[in-house]
Amino acid sequence: MSFDNSAWVWSNGKLVAWRDASVHISTHTLHLGSGVFEAIRCYETDNGPSLFRLDAHLKRLSESASVYGMEVPYTREELTEAVDEIIRRNNLRTCYLRVLCYHGSGSLGVLPRNCPIELTILAWPLGAYLGSHVLEHGARVTISRWVKFHSRMMPTTAKACGQYLNSLLAMREAVEKGCDEAVLLNEEGTVAEGTGENIFIIRSGRVLTNDERSSILLGITRDSVIRIADDLGCPVDVGPIGVEDLLTADEAFFTGTAAEVTPIREVDGKQIGTRPRGPITEQIQKAFFNATSGREPKYRHWLHRVKQSAAATMRF
Repeated sequence: MSFDNSAWVWSNGKLVAWRDASVHISTHTLHLGSGVFEAIRCYETDNGPSLFRLDAHLKRLSESASVYGMEVPYTREELTEAVDEIIRRNNLRTCYLRVLCYHGSGSLGVLPRNCPIELTILAWPLGAYLGSHVLEHGARVTISRWVKFHSRMMPTTAKACGQYLNSLLAMREAVEKGCDEAVLLNEEGTVAEGTGENIFIIRSGRVLTNDERSSILLGITRDSVIRIADDLGCPVDVGPIGVEDLLTADEAFFTGTAAEVTPIREVDGKQIGTRPRGPITEQIQKAFFNATSGREPKYRHWLHRVKQSAAATMRF
């Protein structure tokens, strides 16, 4: 991950040079994590740079904001134009975007009174999140001692800034153990998710993933993979995943905007299946990348092609 090739940031309706993009030290979200965000990938296709499931991401941004009593200050159409613009101005063909809606400076009480709602979009090049070799050879993961928070504690289906401290702790623990990722269990002791990914396992040709009852974020890549697996003729079951289910699975993999479809090779030193990337995982992974690249016609409606000229309708 490098910001070196990003020259511009979209901030509150205008382009700002990367080096000049800043917030005041009293910004509410900086102190209390009171923001929501979306991560979106842009892929190279034969029709030019295209964003994967942009509409779904912007819809979830609005839903996450609503959970925290925020209103996104731009329409989805305006945000779509803004996303196109930041990709064009940074001259990017493939990239990762972060759309951040946050409370600015105004007060520092727990409730963000008099704090304006602001919005920033960043874009930068990003390859395979855990490394290109991991896409083929699989990730080494550990089951974290940190527990994923329950929906009675915080809304697990919202993608909010402060909630990721839970993930930070788990990822730090994983790295200290020499692993690529961590798996968090939930309050019931079953598998929740990775630090930023949903989890799938495969047993006897059937695909299993969990849902919001397991304290997970309902990932957009997760939803895409469920559709892809079904189209491939792989039955998908949704329900709790026990630790033993994961350890004895034929195959396992992560899904997420950053992680895409990443095989899980081993959990705390125990090998999953008989090879690093199982055959069904490989099949789903290939179909996923065919979808993101526009090579599979049935999924082209998931792609938003970046417009090559600006549409001057923004509320600047």
